[in-house]
Amino acid sequence: MLDRDISRRRFLTGSALVAGGAFGVPLLGACDASSGGDSSGDGKTVTLTVMYKNNELTKEHIADFEAKHPGIKISFIEYDETRLNAMLASNEPPDFVRAPAVGSAASNAQGLTTALDPYLDKSTVLKKDNLMAVNESFRWDGTRTGQGPYYGITKDWSQDATLWYNRALFEQAKIPPLSTTEPISYDELLEIAKKLTKKSGGKTQVYGLGVEWAWGLSSPIFMMILQQGGQVYNADLTETDMTTPEARRAIQWYVDFGQAGVGPTTLDPAPDGADLSLFLAKRMAITQDGYWYGGNFVKESEEIKNSVAMAPAPVMGDKRISPTYVGWGAMIPAKARHKDEAWKLMEYFMAGPPSEERAGSGWGLPGLKSQLSLLPQDLPYQKQAYQTTQAELPHVAQLPDSPYITGGGWLPVLDKHITRAIKKEITVDAAGKAITDEINKLLKQGKDQIG
Repeated sequence: MLDRDISRRRFLTGSALVAGGAFGVPLLGACDASSGGDSSGDGKTVTLTVMYKNNELTKEHIADFEAKHPGIKISFIEYDETRLNAMLASNEPPDFVRAPAVGSAASNAQGLTTALDPYLDKSTVLKKDNLMAVNESFRWDGTRTGQGPYYGITKDWSQDATLWYNRALFEQAKIPPLSTTEPISYDELLEIAKKLTKKSGGKTQVYGLGVEWAWGLSSPIFMMILQQGGQVYNADLTETDMTTPEARRAIQWYVDFGQAGVGPTTLDPAPDGADLSLFLAKRMAITQDGYWYGGNFVKESEEIKNSVAMAPAPVMGDKRISPTYVGWGAMIPAKARHKDEAWKLMEYFMAGPPSEERAGSGWGLPGLKSQLSLLPQDLPYQKQAYQTTQAELPHVAQLPDSPYITGGGWLPVLDKHITRAIKKEITVDAAGKAITDEINKLLKQGKDQIG
């Protein structure tokens, strides 16, 4: 079972670290991406080295897999960025590794991962036409994501810009509830947040809206830009321009959000770096989180379960898109010694009992279309969230992913300059220019490293 106390802050920040740290090493050289990897072939037991989170790939899962595959034993290593970095650099990587879909461009461009199409083409349980759209972010054609071979498979994910809100707080403020099917605009959302916010004695009693500020602003800003028909990168993903009208509008919205004081920011951080405790304490009316957030409420009071509801991702502009910010899954390193056995674990983990458990838990959407029906609908809020998700799925879109920089590179730059603009130390235009200059330096460094 999934650890119900898992920190989503670590979940999201970790994706930036994986792509920016462990897979940010120099090119190690790719292996032939065939289904003829180094396997036993002589009837002896193969020891498969696996690096994952033990609350996701559990001891029970490992025992079950080994019982079903008597020729394979798993040597489990708890996921650790520093250790993975060292293993990759020494050409002694694990055979099966936890990895994010969004952010995989860097590892794919450096030839660190194995193309999985030869395995997918032969598999009877993992089929390309059954993969949810989130898996497209694991594809790489040599220049960009979304095309070419698959270099990983997603275990679970969410459309992370969706909203969860407390209907009771809306009623108290005499504000109509958000639609569970039609998206609200970002401008309307901010105005509603102002009305929901309650302050007393210079302190905020109720925040109108949380945007999980501490987890980073790159993905939501990218989404805002795409919704307006803009672009984050140039054609070859080597430069950005955060001074365009689309980027300026997105930055301006976060500056307005911070200056309005309707939710936590770097200047007014959430107590534990996340919205959840405030939301559960009825001190936050709306929080921007994905479908996975509903897993938090199963064991809460009836009052909470009867008050929460899920709404679509807001829009900025005319183009409705609702992406995932991460999409955790797994990949097989290019230098893995036991690729065939690693693929057997991939099939088990992504389509076998662990995947069914994940889908049924409500802590994320499945990576396979055929498992959508397993999502929980026992409680009224779960049924409502399921219906909202079904209407939201057609609007899945990929976030841009440059191999030359990761989310971890963007986060401090955006936070620094947007915070300065909130404090009126610089203008929004100056913030956009400063962000552009710093990110382009990082992109150049990344390009020079990969070559």
